[in-house]
Amino acid sequence: MNGFCWMDLKTHDPAGAAEFLSTVLNWHFAVDEDDWRRATKIYENGRPVGGVSDLSQPVYPPGTPAHIAHYLAVDDVDRRTEAATAHGARLVVPPFDAGGQGRIATLVDPFGAPVSLWQPGGSTGWEEPRRPVLDSPDPAGARRFYREVLGLGPDRAEFGTADVPGWRPVVLVDDLPAVTARAAGRLRDGLLHSPQDLVLEVRAR
Repeated sequence: MNGFCWMDLKTHDPAGAAEFLSTVLNWHFAVDEDDWRRATKIYENGRPVGGVSDLSQPVYPPGTPAHIAHYLAVDDVDRRTEAATAHGARLVVPPFDAGGQGRIATLVDPFGAPVSLWQPGGSTGWEEPRRPVLDSPDPAGARRFYREVLGLGPDRAEFGTADVPGWRPVVLVDDLPAVTARAAGRLRDGLLHSPQDLVLEVRAR
């Protein structure tokens, strides 16, 4: 709890994203037959770390850019959502129950970055802590908002300065030179740019 527990790759080309990231990062993409939605999930070393969503589906507004959504595990989605909007966040999807697995809401934080809140009904997602990076024009303000309003635990994320706000995942790998070679020039300054406009940060473990 109080940390990021899941990510969702939202792309217009799910097959292309799966092919590229499985080749570069050795991730495995497969339909979860036990999931009520039969969703495609991403596995790293045999453990689920995220899902894939197709932006061509009508649930998404036309023109929605490819991005990676992050889910923050919280104690009470409804209470945290109310507190977030009171502190300047914009509500995108009100809290709702997700097939008995948990309760979810989606916001855009006061600094312009989208984030989803997840109150688990069962598994909290990742089995090991992960530290995504939030780029925003006001990293100090963002750090206060996530810790004091949303309950993000200390050292569960990093905060950087950037004009364009957004969360990006940090992927730890054992052989960074090999990943760089497989990326065929798409790894720059530690950021992996997929052909589907998805950006991840890759670091040596």
